[in-house]
Amino acid sequence: MTDVAELKRAAAERAVADYVRSGMVVGLGTGSTAIFATRRIGALLADRTLEGIAGVPTAIETADEARKVGIPLLADDVPWVIDVTIDGADEVDPRLDVIKGGGGALLREKLVAQSSATEVIVVDDSKRSDRLGTLFPLPVEVVPFGLATTQRAIEELGATVGLRRSKDGDVVHTDQGNVVLDCHFGPIEDLAALAESLTAHAGVAEHGLFLGLADVLIVAGESGIEVVPRPSVPGAS
Repeated sequence: MTDVAELKRAAAERAVADYVRSGMVVGLGTGSTAIFATRRIGALLADRTLEGIAGVPTAIETADEARKVGIPLLADDVPWVIDVTIDGADEVDPRLDVIKGGGGALLREKLVAQSSATEVIVVDDSKRSDRLGTLFPLPVEVVPFGLATTQRAIEELGATVGLRRSKDGDVVHTDQGNVVLDCHFGPIEDLAALAESLTAHAGVAEHGLFLGLADVLIVAGESGIEVVPRPSVPGAS
Protein backbone atom coordinates (compact mmCIF):
# COMPACT_ATOMS: atom_id res chain seq x y z
CA MET A 1 0.00 0.00 0.00
CA THR A 2 1.36 3.41 -0.96
CA ASP A 3 1.88 6.14 1.62
CA VAL A 4 -1.11 8.11 0.27
CA ALA A 5 -3.34 5.04 0.36
CA GLU A 6 -2.27 4.36 3.93
CA LEU A 7 -3.18 7.94 4.89
CA LYS A 8 -6.60 7.52 3.31
CA ARG A 9 -7.16 4.25 5.13
CA ALA A 10 -6.13 5.78 8.46
CA ALA A 11 -8.54 8.72 8.05
CA ALA A 12 -11.44 6.48 7.03
CA GLU A 13 -10.92 4.03 9.88
CA ARG A 14 -10.70 6.90 12.38
CA ALA A 15 -14.06 8.14 11.11
CA VAL A 16 -15.62 4.72 11.65
CA ALA A 17 -14.13 4.44 15.14
CA ASP A 18 -15.35 7.88 16.20
CA TYR A 19 -18.77 8.09 14.57
CA VAL A 20 -20.26 4.66 13.77
CA ARG A 21 -22.17 2.80 16.48
CA SER A 22 -24.35 -0.32 16.49
CA GLY A 23 -27.90 0.18 15.26
CA MET A 24 -27.05 3.10 12.99
CA VAL A 25 -28.00 3.78 9.40
CA VAL A 26 -24.74 4.75 7.71
CA GLY A 27 -24.21 6.53 4.40
CA LEU A 28 -21.42 4.80 2.50
CA GLY A 29 -19.36 7.17 0.40
CA THR A 30 -17.72 6.83 -2.98
CA GLY A 31 -14.10 6.80 -4.00
CA SER A 32 -10.68 5.66 -2.91
CA THR A 33 -10.86 7.07 0.62
CA ALA A 34 -14.46 6.27 1.53
CA ILE A 35 -14.13 2.66 0.38
CA PHE A 36 -11.79 2.03 3.33
CA ALA A 37 -14.62 3.04 5.67
CA THR A 38 -17.01 0.60 4.01
CA ARG A 39 -14.49 -2.21 4.34
CA ARG A 40 -13.84 -1.36 7.98
CA ILE A 41 -17.54 -1.39 8.82
CA GLY A 42 -17.82 -4.77 7.12
CA ALA A 43 -14.95 -6.15 9.20
CA LEU A 44 -16.50 -4.85 12.44
CA LEU A 45 -19.83 -6.45 11.53
CA ALA A 46 -18.09 -9.72 10.80
CA ASP A 47 -16.48 -9.87 14.24
CA ARG A 48 -19.66 -8.50 15.88
CA THR A 49 -18.01 -5.39 17.24
CA LEU A 50 -20.83 -3.65 15.37
CA GLU A 51 -24.36 -4.98 15.02
CA GLY A 52 -27.57 -3.81 13.41
CA ILE A 53 -25.95 -1.55 10.82
CA ALA A 54 -27.79 -0.66 7.63
CA GLY A 55 -26.03 1.12 4.78
CA VAL A 56 -27.09 3.63 2.15
CA PRO A 57 -24.58 3.50 -0.72
CA THR A 58 -23.78 6.59 -2.78
CA ALA A 59 -22.94 4.65 -5.95
CA ILE A 60 -23.51 1.27 -7.57
CA GLU A 61 -19.81 0.54 -7.08
CA THR A 62 -20.15 1.28 -3.36
CA ALA A 63 -23.23 -0.93 -3.11
CA ASP A 64 -21.32 -3.80 -4.71
CA GLU A 65 -18.46 -3.41 -2.21
CA ALA A 66 -20.89 -3.17 0.72
CA ARG A 67 -22.58 -6.42 -0.25
CA LYS A 68 -19.17 -8.04 -0.69
CA VAL A 69 -18.18 -7.20 2.90
CA GLY A 70 -21.57 -8.08 4.37
CA ILE A 71 -23.23 -4.70 5.03
CA PRO A 72 -27.05 -4.85 4.71
CA LEU A 73 -28.40 -2.05 2.51
CA LEU A 74 -31.58 -0.02 2.74
CA ALA A 75 -33.83 -0.05 -0.31
CA ASP A 76 -34.21 3.05 -2.48
CA ASP A 77 -37.99 3.07 -2.02
CA VAL A 78 -37.99 3.78 1.73
CA PRO A 79 -37.40 7.22 3.27
CA TRP A 80 -33.87 7.44 4.62
CA VAL A 81 -33.02 8.74 8.07
CA ILE A 82 -29.25 8.45 8.03
CA ASP A 83 -27.31 8.81 11.27
CA VAL A 84 -23.89 9.43 9.76
CA THR A 85 -22.29 9.43 6.32
CA ILE A 86 -18.58 8.96 5.75
CA ASP A 87 -17.41 10.23 2.38
CA GLY A 88 -14.34 11.63 0.68
CA ALA A 89 -13.77 14.89 -1.17
CA ASP A 90 -11.67 16.24 -4.01
CA GLU A 91 -10.99 19.57 -2.31
CA VAL A 92 -11.92 21.14 1.03
CA ASP A 93 -11.59 24.70 2.31
CA PRO A 94 -11.25 26.09 5.87
CA ARG A 95 -15.05 26.41 6.23
CA LEU A 96 -15.42 22.70 5.39
CA ASP A 97 -17.12 23.47 2.11
CA VAL A 98 -16.01 20.90 -0.43
CA ILE A 99 -15.83 19.98 -4.07
CA LYS A 100 -16.96 16.44 -4.82
CA GLY A 101 -17.69 14.48 -7.94
CA GLY A 102 -14.33 13.23 -9.12
CA GLY A 103 -15.80 9.74 -9.05
CA GLY A 104 -18.94 10.83 -10.89
CA ALA A 105 -21.37 10.11 -8.04
CA LEU A 106 -22.07 13.68 -6.99
CA LEU A 107 -25.87 13.59 -7.36
CA ARG A 108 -26.24 10.51 -5.19
CA GLU A 109 -23.59 11.73 -2.77
CA LYS A 110 -25.41 15.03 -2.25
CA LEU A 111 -28.79 13.34 -1.76
CA VAL A 112 -27.28 11.08 0.89
CA ALA A 113 -25.44 14.00 2.54
CA GLN A 114 -28.63 16.04 2.76
CA SER A 115 -30.37 13.07 4.39
CA SER A 116 -27.67 12.64 7.06
CA ALA A 117 -27.63 13.91 10.63
CA THR A 118 -23.82 14.03 10.49
CA GLU A 119 -21.62 14.25 7.41
CA VAL A 120 -18.00 13.24 7.97
CA ILE A 121 -15.50 14.04 5.23
CA VAL A 122 -12.26 12.07 5.19
CA VAL A 123 -9.23 13.15 3.14
CA ASP A 124 -5.49 13.11 3.04
CA ASP A 125 -3.88 16.50 3.53
CA SER A 126 -3.27 17.06 -0.20
CA LYS A 127 -6.99 17.90 -0.59
CA ARG A 128 -6.95 21.03 1.59
CA SER A 129 -6.88 24.48 -0.01
CA ASP A 130 -7.65 28.05 0.95
CA ARG A 131 -10.22 28.48 -1.82
CA LEU A 132 -12.22 25.86 -3.70
CA GLY A 133 -11.37 25.55 -7.38
CA THR A 134 -7.66 26.04 -6.75
CA LEU A 135 -6.76 22.36 -6.88
CA PHE A 136 -9.63 20.67 -8.67
CA PRO A 137 -12.14 21.50 -11.44
CA LEU A 138 -15.79 21.60 -10.44
CA PRO A 139 -17.72 18.55 -11.67
CA VAL A 140 -21.23 19.30 -12.91
CA GLU A 141 -23.59 16.44 -13.73
CA VAL A 142 -25.81 17.34 -16.67
CA VAL A 143 -28.52 15.61 -18.70
CA PRO A 144 -27.41 14.59 -22.20
CA PHE A 145 -30.36 16.39 -23.81
CA GLY A 146 -29.26 19.89 -24.77
CA LEU A 147 -25.68 19.17 -23.70
CA ALA A 148 -24.08 21.81 -25.91
CA THR A 149 -26.52 24.44 -24.66
CA THR A 150 -25.83 23.59 -21.04
CA GLN A 151 -22.08 23.62 -21.64
CA ARG A 152 -22.29 27.05 -23.24
CA ALA A 153 -24.31 28.39 -20.30
CA ILE A 154 -21.63 27.19 -17.86
CA GLU A 155 -18.87 28.66 -20.01
CA GLU A 156 -20.67 31.99 -19.82
CA LEU A 157 -20.28 31.80 -16.03
CA GLY A 158 -16.51 31.94 -16.55
CA ALA A 159 -15.41 28.31 -16.80
CA THR A 160 -13.33 26.35 -19.24
CA VAL A 161 -15.45 23.24 -19.67
CA GLY A 162 -14.56 19.72 -20.75
CA LEU A 163 -16.79 16.68 -21.20
CA ARG A 164 -15.49 13.86 -19.00
CA ARG A 165 -14.22 10.86 -20.91
CA SER A 166 -12.65 7.57 -19.91
CA LYS A 167 -9.02 6.70 -20.63
CA ASP A 168 -10.31 4.97 -23.78
CA GLY A 169 -11.98 8.17 -24.94
CA ASP A 170 -15.55 7.11 -24.25
CA VAL A 171 -17.98 9.58 -22.69
CA VAL A 172 -18.39 8.81 -18.98
CA HIS A 173 -21.97 8.28 -17.81
CA THR A 174 -23.06 8.47 -14.18
CA ASP A 175 -25.18 5.86 -12.42
CA GLN A 176 -28.18 8.02 -13.36
CA GLY A 177 -27.29 7.95 -17.06
CA ASN A 178 -26.13 11.56 -17.12
CA VAL A 179 -22.76 12.97 -18.20
CA VAL A 180 -20.20 15.05 -16.31
CA LEU A 181 -18.71 18.38 -17.30
CA ASP A 182 -15.43 19.21 -15.57
CA CYS A 183 -15.50 22.99 -15.16
CA HIS A 184 -12.29 24.91 -14.55
CA PHE A 185 -13.29 28.15 -12.83
CA GLY A 186 -10.03 28.63 -10.98
CA PRO A 187 -10.30 29.80 -7.37
CA ILE A 188 -14.01 30.51 -6.81
CA GLU A 189 -14.74 33.83 -5.11
CA ASP A 190 -18.46 33.42 -4.40
CA LEU A 191 -19.41 29.78 -3.88
CA ALA A 192 -23.05 30.42 -3.05
CA ALA A 193 -23.63 32.59 -6.11
CA LEU A 194 -22.04 30.05 -8.41
CA ALA A 195 -24.06 27.22 -6.86
CA GLU A 196 -27.26 29.20 -7.37
CA SER A 197 -26.43 29.97 -11.00
CA LEU A 198 -25.68 26.35 -11.79
CA THR A 199 -28.80 25.05 -10.05
CA ALA A 200 -30.95 27.52 -11.99
CA HIS A 201 -30.08 25.94 -15.36
CA ALA A 202 -32.54 23.18 -16.30
CA GLY A 203 -29.85 21.03 -17.90
CA VAL A 204 -27.87 20.74 -14.66
CA ALA A 205 -28.81 17.65 -12.65
CA GLU A 206 -26.38 18.51 -9.83
CA HIS A 207 -23.10 20.30 -9.18
CA GLY A 208 -20.14 19.32 -7.03
CA LEU A 209 -20.22 22.25 -4.59
CA PHE A 210 -21.21 20.79 -1.21
CA LEU A 211 -21.81 23.90 0.85
CA GLY A 212 -22.68 23.74 4.54
CA LEU A 213 -23.09 19.95 4.48
CA ALA A 214 -19.90 18.68 6.12
CA ASP A 215 -19.96 18.63 9.91
CA VAL A 216 -16.52 17.16 10.54
CA LEU A 217 -13.32 16.87 8.53
CA ILE A 218 -10.83 14.10 9.28
CA VAL A 219 -7.45 14.70 7.68
CA ALA A 220 -4.58 12.27 7.62
CA GLY A 221 -1.08 13.62 7.07
CA GLU A 222 2.50 12.73 7.82
CA SER A 223 2.16 14.20 11.30
CA GLY A 224 -0.93 12.15 12.12
CA ILE A 225 -4.69 12.52 12.02
CA GLU A 226 -6.46 15.83 12.61
CA VAL A 227 -10.17 16.08 13.41
CA VAL A 228 -11.65 19.44 12.41
CA PRO A 229 -15.26 20.41 13.25
CA ARG A 230 -17.12 22.86 11.04
CA PRO A 231 -16.25 26.38 12.20
CA SER A 232 -19.08 28.16 14.02
CA VAL A 233 -17.98 31.55 12.67
CA PRO A 234 -18.16 32.01 8.89
CA GLY A 235 -14.70 32.23 7.39
CA ALA A 236 -12.96 30.91 10.49
CA SER A 237 -10.27 28.29 10.12
